[in-house]
Amino acid sequence: MGRIIDISMTIEEGMQVWKSYEHKKPRITNVQNHDQGKPHESRLDMDVHCGTHVDAPLHMLAGGDTIETVTLEQLCGPARVLDLTHVKGYITKEDLEPFAIQRGERILFKTSSSMTEQFDLEFPFLREDGAAYLADIGITLVATDSLGIERAQPEYPTHRTLMRAGVIIVEGLRLKHVEAGPYTLILAPLKLTGIDAAPARAFLLAEQ
Repeated sequence: MGRIIDISMTIEEGMQVWKSYEHKKPRITNVQNHDQGKPHESRLDMDVHCGTHVDAPLHMLAGGDTIETVTLEQLCGPARVLDLTHVKGYITKEDLEPFAIQRGERILFKTSSSMTEQFDLEFPFLREDGAAYLADIGITLVATDSLGIERAQPEYPTHRTLMRAGVIIVEGLRLKHVEAGPYTLILAPLKLTGIDAAPARAFLLAEQ
């Protein structure tokens, strides 16, 4: 097996969350401990879109499929990290065309969002035309190191265009330490059902 590279966000109370909202920050509570003569146990309260997570179509499409419909076969396999750290504001079709993206690929965006652990409302996002380009190609999955794949677009066209085309959306990767190029992606969301997303642990396997 190749070298394992963890590209997941660490779940902790002080982590970055969407727009730095207090109500979106995870809460970890000790519910019993050794001082009480009991085993140490903790309770985690968090949004399913917290940290590294997989979106289900239900998140943006009324009546859309729920998270258990996203298969491990879609989430795991050959993937490619694209270096988009030079892009400011938004990622367009023109930004993506030089990469000669192919049908069925799993594409990971490395942007300036990986360079900070603080939420930046001006994070680079995938603009609607870029989403339409990827949907037309027929990729399997697109993942980003931002906590959202879009912002500042009425009616959420990036999410909805991709979801209607069957493209899996993953948000909240950590790619600062990852070079652009091909890898094997291992993405394992919590086995939840009936809801709009699931937190996930994400790895890349690189050849030695």
